[in-house]
Amino acid sequence: MDKAEKNRLLSGLPSVDEVLKNPDGQGWLSLFQRTIVVQAVREVIASRRKDILEGSATDLSPAGITSDIRNKIASLSSFSLLPLINATGIVIHTNLGRAVLSDKVLSHVSAVSGSYSNLEYDLAAGKRGRRHTHTKRLLTDITGAEDALIVNNNAAAVLLCLSTMARGREVIVSRSELVEIGGSFRVPDVMAAGGAVLREVGTTNKTHLYDYENAINDNTALILKVHQSNYKIVGFAEGVPIEDLVSLSRKHQVPVMYDLGSGCLIDLRPYGIHDEPSVSGIVRSGVDIVTFSGDKLLGGPQGGIIVGQKRYVEKIQKNPLARAVRIDKMAIAAFEATLREYSDIENAKKEIPVLNMLLQTPEEIRARAKKIAAALQKEAGNADFAIFRDASKAGGGSLPEVEFPTYAVSIKPAHISVNELELRLRRSTPPVIARIKDDSLTLDARTIRKKDIDDLVRVVASCLSSE
Repeated sequence: MDKAEKNRLLSGLPSVDEVLKNPDGQGWLSLFQRTIVVQAVREVIASRRKDILEGSATDLSPAGITSDIRNKIASLSSFSLLPLINATGIVIHTNLGRAVLSDKVLSHVSAVSGSYSNLEYDLAAGKRGRRHTHTKRLLTDITGAEDALIVNNNAAAVLLCLSTMARGREVIVSRSELVEIGGSFRVPDVMAAGGAVLREVGTTNKTHLYDYENAINDNTALILKVHQSNYKIVGFAEGVPIEDLVSLSRKHQVPVMYDLGSGCLIDLRPYGIHDEPSVSGIVRSGVDIVTFSGDKLLGGPQGGIIVGQKRYVEKIQKNPLARAVRIDKMAIAAFEATLREYSDIENAKKEIPVLNMLLQTPEEIRARAKKIAAALQKEAGNADFAIFRDASKAGGGSLPEVEFPTYAVSIKPAHISVNELELRLRRSTPPVIARIKDDSLTLDARTIRKKDIDDLVRVVASCLSSE
């Protein structure tokens, strides 16, 4: 394309003002914010101009430009954070928002957020109150701890505790517990940010009680145990039970802290899961401070929960950093509503979505998978559908070695590739996130809620029917 031709094509492009004044532009302005419409028009025209200058093939027809502007407006006016259907079978999926909250919890969050509230106001005394009082009693009742505090995530909880209890002094940690959590955040880095001095003991696979005892000195501030919630060391390996560390801490008058991570509030042993300690069990062992996440096995919103002896929790609350990592009214409302469900454990297993999805029986899941498959066979064509037995995961850095028996629906499209189907589902409304396994698209029924089935079937049918 020579210079003259480029100039001719450039001169034929409409101006932003021309587009805004034509019937399509006026229609867009009546439906959407002017700033969004103007930005969309400018971006599409700029894109066409760039294509011309680079000599690239581009659709310069009025219809093509109008279509692209319409799509751009739709994109700019849509929310970026969207609800979606999780068909992966991973219950606490970090990339998909971790714990799903119940309708009851959402109702309380909506009521509190849509109105003024007594967030930091004591209604009985008629004076300023503290936001942590709304969840403190519930947490101490459930865990048996003397005091409790919630901050914005577990990394912040660990950071705050170390900053309060060990700044400038040594913290003893087994080398096998220097874990890395999501986003490449590592325990040693969190410790350094909190001003603590790391004192590693033991080896990668074995740490003994005498390793801890030999490391204690006048500059020791804390013994830290980190739960291996997102990995396991198996084979020729050995660690020190928390009860032994508590005895050692009492002997040398050094507090012990347990970063429990996944934060389970119920006993999972009846379900064949014996390696996940409950928070209450750890508290009963005599640990001084326990930290754990709120949006993993607990099944609540994002938050880092600190429970333990009152003298330490009170000091942690007074740390200036506590204000920087505090949670807001929506998180407090969600935590209060979620924690209230634990007053009846059997009810909690039914009402808290994470627990319900993890603990549902294979028979329940199979029935839902059959319902999904039957609806797909009725509404969707161009594919083969089948139900098969599979395995789900807890996810979110929890229960790494546990596989939960599940049932899934496999889809083998006839006229498009399975990768194309996965792409279409991911870009649908609502998006459907699924797995590809053995050249089929897999929909794990464990994480597909009953209220999502109609939307799921509609989206899959649409993706299979479009060319």
